[in-house]
Amino acid sequence: MKNLIVCLIFFLSINSGISQAQEDRFKVLTYNIWNGFDWGKDVDRRAALQQWVKAQNSDVIGLQELCAYTPEKLQEDAESWGHNYSVLLKTTGYSVGITSKYPIALKEKIIDGMHHGALHCKIKDVDFLVIHLHPGSIKRRREEVKILSNKLLEIEKTNPKFIVLGDFNAHSPFDADLYDVDGALMQRAQASNQGKGLDGNIEHGVFDYAVMSGFISFPLYDVTSLFTNGMGERGSFPGKILGTKSKETAEELEARLNRIDYIMVSDALVLKCTGSSVHNGAENWMLSDHYPVSASFSN
Repeated sequence: MKNLIVCLIFFLSINSGISQAQEDRFKVLTYNIWNGFDWGKDVDRRAALQQWVKAQNSDVIGLQELCAYTPEKLQEDAESWGHNYSVLLKTTGYSVGITSKYPIALKEKIIDGMHHGALHCKIKDVDFLVIHLHPGSIKRRREEVKILSNKLLEIEKTNPKFIVLGDFNAHSPFDADLYDVDGALMQRAQASNQGKGLDGNIEHGVFDYAVMSGFISFPLYDVTSLFTNGMGERGSFPGKILGTKSKETAEELEARLNRIDYIMVSDALVLKCTGSSVHNGAENWMLSDHYPVSASFSN
């Protein structure tokens, strides 16, 4: 009997430790869902993505390309992965949204000067900006980062904890050495942006790093770069499902893997980050043309 009691106490202590560890962890995820599952027509992909997201057990999720979404439809998604709260930016075009296990305080819907718009919400004691920057213009993205930096300056006056997450459509200087100027990715980008200048995605024959540098110099911290190495671990676009539209092989898509999705955090949160990943493995190959990014924090 004594041994049984000892074993029971040991079992309860282990489970208590696991429960406490879960309570002490705060997990954030960002996911561009590719044209709102073909503007609502691809119900199978939506169901598969819901199932994957549910398994992640995230506390807060930022979403991009919520095309043909209503607040009610976003709430359906939220509840499918265990979130009771959600906020949608707009019901037209390429919208962003946020879902959460905890109540969401809507602070601002940022539309003016933004291509797709951005969403400012507060959850628990953290301010969130969910963003989706211009996909085809360096000039427009540089304008957007100025708008968002001004918003962050206002946030910082009252709260040191803030996160900017989403599809930045921009490249990080931390990845510059991973892009081969003679490789398939850069050759394709140079050809498709020839003669566009700042109205395209290539400047002086290479990617523009000014947009992400603007966020980094705020300062915001790119937590994924702290926990990953190489584009094989960091690449967030293109997903292999894109081959069904672009007529590319899986190998061709992998050859132009690059990183444009990020979770950027304030100084008060970076040391609390316990891990960050780009989920670009096989389980996500066919769910979206972007791969999701997650980060976990200790409370």
